[in-house]
Amino acid sequence: MSIFSSLSGKLQACNLGCIRGERKVFSGINFTLNPGESLIISGPNGSGKSSLLRILSGLLKPSKGELLWQGESVFQNIEGYRPLLNFVGHSDCIKPSMTVSEHLIFWSKLRGDQSSVEEALEKTDLLNLAQTPGRFLSAGQKKRVSLARLLTSGAPLWFLDEPTVTLDSESEKILEDLILKHRSCEGIVVVATHSNFKIDKAHKLNMGSHIMSESNLTQSKLTSYQDKNSAENWQEW
Repeated sequence: MSIFSSLSGKLQACNLGCIRGERKVFSGINFTLNPGESLIISGPNGSGKSSLLRILSGLLKPSKGELLWQGESVFQNIEGYRPLLNFVGHSDCIKPSMTVSEHLIFWSKLRGDQSSVEEALEKTDLLNLAQTPGRFLSAGQKKRVSLARLLTSGAPLWFLDEPTVTLDSESEKILEDLILKHRSCEGIVVVATHSNFKIDKAHKLNMGSHIMSESNLTQSKLTSYQDKNSAENWQEW
């Protein structure tokens, strides 16, 4: 049975660090998000925005620190945590032969309730494209389909990686409305972006201040190799 007893809860990052390819990407990430709050993660390319989102989504284990949901360690019960989130990454995950409606029906059966499909199509302005195969969609339309799947489950946590890429101003407004509605229902939203996308009353995290300095990269690699060689549990690497 899941230790996470409620869909509404507090998400906490406690001194999170990340190492990728023997390189320390970032360290010292701390924040707390209560129900209905949001976080915008900004920073230059390579600062670890996507890596942090992957950690928050349980797809990547941090090199140090803890990720907590409702005060409990996420990585102590990762299978109980994953159903609570929706992650939309760079890839649109659109199959050329499947229609827009078929994509959302698949996602709703996998994660939610099929009755939510029509509502998702309507709220993302995709009703007129419901029977259109993926190969005929523009980049912006594919992104809207990916965002529409957020509405096909009741997951309280939304993690969005560059969600405004390829979206026009009208589609960005749709995304803003979706986020506002989700937050009003006590959902939590985390967005990684290098654009000027704004969320009302959002917390902000600039990854630039957490990047390992270039002068320390060599020492970081040496230390990580030493730690790797001395680690008793190689599965951690």
